[in-house]
Amino acid sequence: MKHLKLTILILTAVCFTACNQRQSETASTDKLSSSLNEYMTACESNGFSGAILVAKGDSIILNKGYGLANKKKSFKNTSKTVFDICSVTKQFTGTAILKLAEDEKLELTDSLSSYFMDLPIDKRNITIHQLLTHSGGFAHSIGNGDFNHIPENEYFQQLFDTDLLFAPGEKYEYSNSGYSILGRIIEIVSGKSYESYLRDELFQPAGMTQTGYLLPKWDSDLVANEYLYNVINKGNHISKYQQDGKITWLLKANGGIQSNQEDMYKWYLALKNNTVLNKQSIEKLTAPHILEYEGESSYYGYGWVTFQSDRGTKIITHNGFNGVSYYEFMWFPEEDALILFSTNSSTRESTRISFELEKLLFNDNYKAEPISKSVVSELLQFSENYAGDLNFLDEELKQEFGEKLNNPAYLNRLSGIYLRNNKINYAIVITELNTQLFPDDGNVWDTLGDVYLATKQNEKAIYSYKRALELKPENDDCFWCDNSTSQLKKLEANK
Repeated sequence: MKHLKLTILILTAVCFTACNQRQSETASTDKLSSSLNEYMTACESNGFSGAILVAKGDSIILNKGYGLANKKKSFKNTSKTVFDICSVTKQFTGTAILKLAEDEKLELTDSLSSYFMDLPIDKRNITIHQLLTHSGGFAHSIGNGDFNHIPENEYFQQLFDTDLLFAPGEKYEYSNSGYSILGRIIEIVSGKSYESYLRDELFQPAGMTQTGYLLPKWDSDLVANEYLYNVINKGNHISKYQQDGKITWLLKANGGIQSNQEDMYKWYLALKNNTVLNKQSIEKLTAPHILEYEGESSYYGYGWVTFQSDRGTKIITHNGFNGVSYYEFMWFPEEDALILFSTNSSTRESTRISFELEKLLFNDNYKAEPISKSVVSELLQFSENYAGDLNFLDEELKQEFGEKLNNPAYLNRLSGIYLRNNKINYAIVITELNTQLFPDDGNVWDTLGDVYLATKQNEKAIYSYKRALELKPENDDCFWCDNSTSQLKKLEANK
């Protein structure tokens, strides 16, 4: 009887301790969830639009949308909203290649000559491994934009006829076109379209139904429209895919896949639990195969980037940007945590949110500062609503924004938006204003040269490019100099 009472006391104590521990963990999770949501709500009030998912262990701490997926219909972003994951597509391609390797249908040491006929000599021995690690030497891209439908044979002929940037395996150079080649290899080996293979071998085993290009049964009300700087509605890529009825080779396998946070969380679990690849293949997928840049400590795997956190732990990550939308996948395997970040209206300010979420996740005492409002977004909104004489737009901008125009990058980005969207008259007024405000900034003059070139004001363009090069910084940190030099050379040759 004494033994029975003692056993009951011990079991009661164990249960009490376990219950207290669970209550403590729940309270901690609730507190973190509240802190994350409070931060994101503050960011939302300053213009953030998108969705995040944060998980640790077996718990999803926060999975929520912010801002609007469709402004006209006032549809809010949610955990089910579909976004463009952009270049995070590449890790699906890497996984598909390793799946085919597991099935002994290809080897990572296979060369291009195993899959493509009549290759130029310098392309024949480029390996699948080199394509996966961006060390094949191919240029970043060819063609003109994500919706330039170059016929398949013509696309690959152009690509293989293009000069390599360096000898294969010599170094790293990020290449979308290299991943398009991998997509074609997947099709050749599997006998299926790229998207069909991903659906059958990756997405379905992971339980994902809202990920792809054309195959999912998309609910149009759940697809986020993209808003340039949260102002100009650019529509969404799914509607363009459906209109075209196919995906261009400029995009396929390197970007453009659509998904939502719930599906991407299922994908994370599939990787983590070896659902689609065995442990050895996952290690290959996320291994630090090649140093990205000299002097940095980040490495490229097979569609993933790896580096160490400030805590000395491993981060497996990739991000992507299509000019409007931005996506980031941050996996912390040693800390059993995940951050998924998406936005349908990317700004310079919003891209730091994921790093703030990381600090909040791993530091109980960290106080995150919400993003500030985007000055470029405010400038764009003002310019788009401006109904006066365009000749007075510069004065109106100065009067409206005053001291906010304290950085040449703001008007430079604004003029770039109008240049790319063929509103050249706006671009001229805005860039000329920028050279008045920042006459000693070479990048501003380089932009003005581009604007004048677009309007065939060649003499003004020549003057602007020369002025840009005169203002070249002494430390040779001149990201615009190559453009000014090459454009100036062309203009003077055609005089």
